Amino acid sequence: MAHHDDPAWEPAYARRSECMKASEIRELLKILEKPGIISFAGGIPDPKLFPGPAAAKAYVDALATPKSTGVALQYSVSEGYGPLTEWVARRMTAHGVSATPENIVITSGSQQALDFLGKLLLTPGDTALATLPTYLGALQAFSAYEPRYDTINPERGNRTPQSYREAASASAPGAKVKFCYLVPDFANPTGDTLSLDARRRALALSHELDIPIIEDSAYSALRFDGSDEPSIQALDVEQAGSLDASRVIYLGTFSKTIAPGLRIGWICASRAIVQRLVLIKQASDLNVSVINQMVIHQLASNHIDSMIAAARLHYRKKRDAMLRALSAHMPRNITWTRPEGGFFTWLKLPERVDGAKLLERAVDEAKVAFVPGKAFHHDGSGSNRIRLSYSLPTIEEIDAGISQLATLL
Repeated sequence: MAHHDDPAWEPAYARRSECMKASEIRELLKILEKPGIISFAGGIPDPKLFPGPAAAKAYVDALATPKSTGVALQYSVSEGYGPLTEWVARRMTAHGVSATPENIVITSGSQQALDFLGKLLLTPGDTALATLPTYLGALQAFSAYEPRYDTINPERGNRTPQSYREAASASAPGAKVKFCYLVPDFANPTGDTLSLDARRRALALSHELDIPIIEDSAYSALRFDGSDEPSIQALDVEQAGSLDASRVIYLGTFSKTIAPGLRIGWICASRAIVQRLVLIKQASDLNVSVINQMVIHQLASNHIDSMIAAARLHYRKKRDAMLRALSAHMPRNITWTRPEGGFFTWLKLPERVDGAKLLERAVDEAKVAFVPGKAFHHDGSGSNRIRLSYSLPTIEEIDAGISQLATLL
């Protein structure tokens, strides 16, 4: 008879499973269930903006006839629902990337796209270039494929292509630099945006190293101030002459502009890359939920521009409240970024302050949650940095929470 304190049996796991770590952010979301916590932790959209009635109508429309029901509830092609891939291709074309549906594959959010690209591009020991810090979910997705990481700083452009090559080949026999991952607009976690010069420098490096750039564009629609920069893909298409000749793989998503629960994102890339990604999609989950693609298509076709305008206005007020509260309450030895859009600001604390230890005290004593910065650093640095998201709390909660956190600091 088994006893409850017997150790559970486990198989011999694949080596890659040792590289998989729990997301600090997902773990933190559990904290939000505690009563009275003001959370600056999850970078998640405000449900006040979700298009409930319009989504309900779109679901009803998708199931309105036997024919549409047969499409909505059936298996489908792995590339994506035809009208949606056409819509995305037109949208990309309007933003300077002349795309056709053959350049698009629909994914279960950008997160699935990151996993697929790690699977497609990384052999264990290969090098992935990323900024320091970078999006934690990308590090999680890529780490399953056992890369080493090296740091790119496009704003400063401080390394030669040869130094990246040499470092990569020294790490493992036959290992190469395989791609550069960038979040150019209002980056998670810093809120920073790459300048036009930095985008051109990153492109030049990718050409010299003969590698793709993965351009994660989750927040680009949410600009509050300043002027839009062209996407890195648009710059490359202009230079290369066509999308099929471009080395940039663009990741888009409806999660920040319409709703994350529908889990609809897309990859825009050369047809050669898309064809390989479709094979991975077939082996992974066959296709994204067709009814959700139909709903997103209807919402995007009818409402996306008004939804983006509403989201910009809504999040700008919260960003302004966050910056006001930081200026009013924070000690003088703490600095932060001033994002022109997106969901995040990034704080630099005194060297002696550890963000993870501060979080424990902040939850207990100040009733405030945030994300410690170390998780966003592939080299284990950044322990005195923290990420604050203003997307979810109310303006009143932002002021109260920052005041409480500042008092603790």
